[in-house]
Amino acid sequence: QVQLVESGGGLVQPGGSLRLSCAASGFTLDSITVGWFRQAPGKEREAVSCISSKYGSTYWIDSVKGRFTISTDSEKKTVYLQMNDLKPEDTAVYFCATDLSINCWTLHLENSDFRSWGQGTQVTVSS
Repeated sequence: QVQLVESGGGLVQPGGSLRLSCAASGFTLDSITVGWFRQAPGKEREAVSCISSKYGSTYWIDSVKGRFTISTDSEKKTVYLQMNDLKPEDTAVYFCATDLSINCWTLHLENSDFRSWGQGTQVTVSS
């Protein structure tokens, strides 16, 4: 069974950095699509990033381009979201999600039905 465990959230000042981790089990990272999503109170969920080895596709929301990066550790079966130069508007609960067939180039990625989801980790950017 696919399971995702997220960690790395916390409180950080504007301009600071955090690295979120998404540890996966039940599958290999090179055969799945991985998405990062976030949802702030009272707002719709939005897709932050997506990467798929299967389709060779990636996606980044415009507001984080140049500030966030994604990396993987195949041995640990973990995906990382490195978040730099954090801004108050980045405050949200962040979720990782995986699927075997979703293409990152799909229209309205935030509404895609990813098969597995992490529990979410809170990121708060405030002075």
